[in-house]
Amino acid sequence: MSNDFWTQYIYFPSSVYVMEKPEYLDAVKNVSDEYLQKVDISKINELYPVRMTESYFHEESLIDFNQYILDTAWNILQSQGYKMDGLVTQFNSMWTQEHNKFSSMEMHVHADGVQLVGFYFLDCPENSSKVVFHDSRLGKIMINLPEENVSDATLASNMVNFTPEPGKLMFTNAYLPHSFTRNGSEESFKFVHFNIIVSRDPNAVCKTAAEVI
Repeated sequence: MSNDFWTQYIYFPSSVYVMEKPEYLDAVKNVSDEYLQKVDISKINELYPVRMTESYFHEESLIDFNQYILDTAWNILQSQGYKMDGLVTQFNSMWTQEHNKFSSMEMHVHADGVQLVGFYFLDCPENSSKVVFHDSRLGKIMINLPEENVSDATLASNMVNFTPEPGKLMFTNAYLPHSFTRNGSEESFKFVHFNIIVSRDPNAVCKTAAEVI
C-alpha cells in the first residue's frame, strides 16, 4: 500500500448562497399578488401551467428588500475575487413565477449581461418544486463517469437540488444552469426570480491614464 500524501487543490468552483430572510415576506407578497392579478390566465400553457408577472423591482414598497439584494450581490462578487471598485450592482429584472400542479422550469441560464441570478421563495406547499443547479462545465459533462451515490454532493455530481422554504433567499452566478422540478402539489408554488447586472458607478471618480500607469 502506498503511503504517498497528495495535496489537493480545488479550482473553478461554483457557489450557491442561501440565507433565511423572512422579514421581507409580507412586503414582497403584497407586490407579487398585485402583479399576479394583472396576468391573463386565459393564456396559461396547459403543458406549463405557470403565471409570470411583469418586472417590478421599481416598486417603492420594495426599497429595503431591493437594497439588501443589491448590497449582497455586490459583496458576493467582491468575495469571489472580482474587482468591484467603481462598479455597482443593478437589477436587470425581478418577477414572480407561480407554478401550478405539474408545472416545471427547464434548465437554462440568463443572458443580457446578467452576472448573478437569485430566488426569494414565497409559497412552498408540501411536495412542490425543488430548485436544481446543474454543472456548467461542458468538458466534465462530456466525459462523466457514473456516480457512486447520486444522493451525495461530491466532485462527481452533475446537479444538486435544494428544497425551497418561504423566506429563503438564494444567489448564484448566472453561468450556473438552473431548473425547477415539477410541482406535485395541488397548491401553487410561488417565488421571486431576479437577475443582477453590473455597471460603472456614475458617482465614482475616474482615474486618468497617467494615474492608472
